[in-house]
Amino acid sequence: MLRALFLSVGLMAVSTNAWAQVIDTYRARLSNQDHYNSSGTQLNSAAAIIRQDRANFYLFGKMDPEDESDAFFNDKGNRARLEKMLSRGMLSEDDLDVIVNGRPVIRVDIHQDHVEVTVEEH
Repeated sequence: MLRALFLSVGLMAVSTNAWAQVIDTYRARLSNQDHYNSSGTQLNSAAAIIRQDRANFYLFGKMDPEDESDAFFNDKGNRARLEKMLSRGMLSEDDLDVIVNGRPVIRVDIHQDHVEVTVEEH
């Protein structure tokens, strides 16, 4: 029984560590060009806007001065995972509103299965 307890605590520590470990971080300005998809349709969700920013950066070469590269979302398949990763991660309601309705600079901390997004500058 004691062995099972130690195994359980060990697994919790590993899963907690995986949750906390950042595999990459980048900053980006979510400018007007990031608020519209390649067909010209306005985007209305934070995840779609952030995903468009990465597509603009890597696919279309549309970069803002504050945009930084990352080693994760340069892959199209990983960009497709962004919305699901954001739903598992952290984004405050205030920051969500600023992303959808403003043109902020954000910091994205990428974890194995989620992202944490913070508005750094309005």
